[in-house]
Amino acid sequence: MNNPLNPDEYSAFHQNYISKVPDAPIVDTLTQLKESSYNFLNSIPADKADYAYAPGKWTIKEVIGHIIDAERTFAYRILAFSRGQAELPGFDENTYVEKSNSNNRTLADLINEFKAVREANLYLFKSLTPGQLLLTGIANGSKISVRALLYIAAGHELHHIGLINERYLA
Repeated sequence: MNNPLNPDEYSAFHQNYISKVPDAPIVDTLTQLKESSYNFLNSIPADKADYAYAPGKWTIKEVIGHIIDAERTFAYRILAFSRGQAELPGFDENTYVEKSNSNNRTLADLINEFKAVREANLYLFKSLTPGQLLLTGIANGSKISVRALLYIAAGHELHHIGLINERYLA
């Protein structure tokens, strides 16, 4: 993949996510993913919603809840860094999932929330100027740029959609 990011815009941890993003303008990719992920998630049989592929692994509903939480976290970091805030704490995805109440919700409710969160975030993403995209901040103790966060949001989603397809539905 040929992305416009410089290696100093993100930590090595995020390379796996970034490498999954196709060559296209990133906001266009996030817009397209809103529909393709929504359609994929809606194709999951209802009887699989509470399925975890191994003991101690998240259920499909928890994975979707995690995607939503991560999207909100990435969007908040984008907002904060594009507005000049320098540093934000990390988040523990396992604690977030544990406290998410995702398993007590319907699959349809989670899927609709995913789409609504992405739709709302796209207004922010589309409003960013070229200069704001290059701004950086510290998250989880590592330097990261606003535009890298956009790629990470897309790659993170693609990563989890792939895992659902490979490990939960195969």
